[in-house]
Amino acid sequence: METPENETFRDSIGTVTKDGKRAWVFPKKPSGKFYEYRKYVSYILLAFLLLAPFIKVNGNQFLMFNVLERRFNIFGFPFWPQDFHLFVISMLIGVIFIALFTVAFGRIFCGWICPQTIFMEMVFRRIEYWIEGDRNKQRKLDKQKWDAEKIRKKGLKTLIFVLISFIIANVFLAYLISSDKLIQYISEGPFNNISTLISLLIFTAVFYFVFAWFREQVCIIACPYGRLQGALLDTKSIVVAYDHKRGEAENGRKKFRKNEDRAALGYGDCIDCMQCVHVCPTGIDIRNGTQLECVNCTACIDECDHIMESINLPKGLIRYASEENIEKKAPFKLTPRMKGYTAVLAILIGLLVGMLFLRNDVEANVLRLPGQLYEHKENNIISNVFTYKLVNKTSKDIENVSFKLMSHKGELKLVSTGNDFIVPSQGIAEGTLFIEINNSALSGDRNKIKIGVYKGDKLIETTTANFLGPRSFK
Repeated sequence: METPENETFRDSIGTVTKDGKRAWVFPKKPSGKFYEYRKYVSYILLAFLLLAPFIKVNGNQFLMFNVLERRFNIFGFPFWPQDFHLFVISMLIGVIFIALFTVAFGRIFCGWICPQTIFMEMVFRRIEYWIEGDRNKQRKLDKQKWDAEKIRKKGLKTLIFVLISFIIANVFLAYLISSDKLIQYISEGPFNNISTLISLLIFTAVFYFVFAWFREQVCIIACPYGRLQGALLDTKSIVVAYDHKRGEAENGRKKFRKNEDRAALGYGDCIDCMQCVHVCPTGIDIRNGTQLECVNCTACIDECDHIMESINLPKGLIRYASEENIEKKAPFKLTPRMKGYTAVLAILIGLLVGMLFLRNDVEANVLRLPGQLYEHKENNIISNVFTYKLVNKTSKDIENVSFKLMSHKGELKLVSTGNDFIVPSQGIAEGTLFIEINNSALSGDRNKIKIGVYKGDKLIETTTANFLGPRSFK
């Protein structure tokens, strides 16, 4: 089936030419109300992204994703491999939250919150405007021969881009290996940590490649989020939209002429100035409707409002609106799907909060030593040997730790490598212990026993284990 002529733009992405080559985007420098709001939001998020790995909460890094050691900190809460279920629930909450906002407000996350957009549009692009100038000057410089001016500007831009990419790579590494280790490696010198230096240079190269060359292709090609729009958006979703009913009217668009009665002639308010296309960082024409490439950055809204204001026409030809709002002037309402996402989100958040309150600072595992049976001692005493592992999830050492048997009465004796020991902060204590129970207190060859972990006289954790004894015959 052939695509209708007015829909042929959907057959390819806006940054690829008919020959299949890269169509480099030179967006016009944005300005306006929404751009100012985005700058304030970006400053806050940039500060958060750069400082989060260096902020400590109760001695824990605020955000850390140490995949190699399987240790994660989210908002100061440490998560160990034993807490993987909590980490999964946290990630599900994030996914559902983004899905809910996409259903309600389109790709607003991409235009306002996504680190790729923030660094690209609010850091690298603004440096590019400062060095090379606005859209027309950049296009002219791109076509210009490699003379002294072009070498100077391109060289300066490359140097600054590499420097910023290196800083971002350091911060990224702090998220992965912890800020303490990063600072330690820096103080020790790069050549004493060659593997870390190589990783840092690889990350620097990747970030430079993304922000200097790949750019909007990350949002269009690499990121799967844009493709989720087809499944998540509907006619009630609020997106950056062109009011085609007002802009096209009966006879379509027409260039502006002073003192012309456009309404009487049947022409819409769109004067076909192409400024909304020129300012778009992904190179699309928003007048074609919602598209894969649109990241809801609002640059076209600001530009169109400026044009409308300059020709004394009402602003809002391009605005945040749903398809139903444009077609039927319908107000925004919560749809059943939005209510469903909200309910699931509330349940998951409640589940996570409850599990966090029930979560202990110490994780205890006591297991029988593989391949070992029980030992029958004097006075009808049965002895089993166990291995223990205690995980301290806090940032402080836990001292005076001891074990006590809680489940069985009678004459019993708990023997370990020492009366008490220390579990290091965010570390593991391992060892061997013997448990001795009088055979009269046992019922059969396999008994479940309950062991308490104490800090001094305070119970901080309990665990269970299987205790083997002789089979009783009646």
